[in-house]
Amino acid sequence: MSDSTLAKAPSPPSSPHVDAGDEGYSKDLKSRHINMIAIGGAIGTGLFLGAGGRLAGAGPSLAIAYAVCGIFAFFVVRALGELVLYRPSSGAFVSYAREFMGEKGAYAAGWLYFLNWSTTTVADITAAATYAHFWAMFTDVPQWVLAFIALAVVLTANLISVKYFGEMEFWFSLVKVAALVVFLAVGIYLVATGHPIDGHTPGLSSITDNGGIFPVGMLPMLLVIQGVVFAYASVELCGVAAGETENPEKIMPKAINSIMWRVGLFYVGSVVLLALLLPYTAYSADQSPFVTVFDKLGIPGAAGVMNLVVLTAALSSLNSGLYSTGRILRSMAMSGSAPKFTGLMNKGKVPYGGVLFTAAFGVAGVALNAYMPKDAFEIVLNFASLGILGTWAMVMLCSLHFWRRAKQGRVERPAYRLPWAPYTQIVTLAFLLTVLVLMWCDGGVGRTTVLFVPAIAAALVGGWFLVRGRVAAIAAARD
Repeated sequence: MSDSTLAKAPSPPSSPHVDAGDEGYSKDLKSRHINMIAIGGAIGTGLFLGAGGRLAGAGPSLAIAYAVCGIFAFFVVRALGELVLYRPSSGAFVSYAREFMGEKGAYAAGWLYFLNWSTTTVADITAAATYAHFWAMFTDVPQWVLAFIALAVVLTANLISVKYFGEMEFWFSLVKVAALVVFLAVGIYLVATGHPIDGHTPGLSSITDNGGIFPVGMLPMLLVIQGVVFAYASVELCGVAAGETENPEKIMPKAINSIMWRVGLFYVGSVVLLALLLPYTAYSADQSPFVTVFDKLGIPGAAGVMNLVVLTAALSSLNSGLYSTGRILRSMAMSGSAPKFTGLMNKGKVPYGGVLFTAAFGVAGVALNAYMPKDAFEIVLNFASLGILGTWAMVMLCSLHFWRRAKQGRVERPAYRLPWAPYTQIVTLAFLLTVLVLMWCDGGVGRTTVLFVPAIAAALVGGWFLVRGRVAAIAAARD
């Protein structure tokens, strides 16, 4: 059938594609869960811990980096939202890649996502252990022990049921949002009144008297972008969760649209306030910038409370990672491109095989914390960024294929759409490629990470040759 014939054909009302990985789940996630998961995905460890070191390295210009990356993160999640309303799936972009790009596309999308979250799991347990050391009672406890405890607690809750995951993520996200609202309120008050912080008077002088917006030039601001991308790593999570909620067509648009103003308020607003409250040199990579501010304010217990909040943020991200990779791996296992045991489900309708497989990499992270406690976070952060870039690229490629098929009349786009397609997808893909180039230009760990790209590509190709027979057999039986 020619493209011209397809263009004249009436658009089908829904997708003819059926993903076996979508069967067996309960629809226990409610509107409040999805909304909070969307918020939690937009507020994570990258802001609470990572902003300190990036502020110290790039100065107030970090706010610009957060704003730019936030726009592209919104494009990605908006593109995914359009696909979700077309066909909700717990396999999310892996399922869409299977429909629009074939089994090879689904295989690549799934394992890139696994690279993202398996390394992010290590980053999260490292962050949790780092935060715990803030309190005197944990100072003498080895970092790897604290990392293991964090992994064990969240893993246990994740294995019970999706309802437990949803409730845990709801309260984790609520704590994060409440803390940021309090910080914004206190920060605005301090700036408005000129209340001194550790002998320093907050205000514009914190920026103008310390080198301005670009105190160390524009290049450092560009070079921190790969780390800033990591801060938005969970925005796609609400797309995965859509497969376990009723009425996603009503819930998803509201949740996704709200991400944009949350990014502007919480990320950009927080960084601007941090820059106004103290000179950028007051912050460091060793401590959350929010804890730094409250610590220097001298309010008894305030820094401890804020540290508890950032610990919650790390556990929230860990919770999300185990949840989403479990669902993605099951979708892949059902098609033959992931180990068979990762498709197993328990009585609580949780794909425990995939969750445990991801947690196993977290155990490897515990070992990394034992041998390299100082460098563990930075090492895995860069590898997680590679996974994020690959995942976001696959989402936009799926969106591009979807747009092309809609133009041909083979599918029908929902009313909720990614604006300015196909230019939005193309510009976003160009941005993601630029981030990879910036990682190379940064030198050090960033360049080393980029050098691993050929090795990752080779591993994907080699893995495909190992599983393609099983994938073809399952596809033939399905068709």
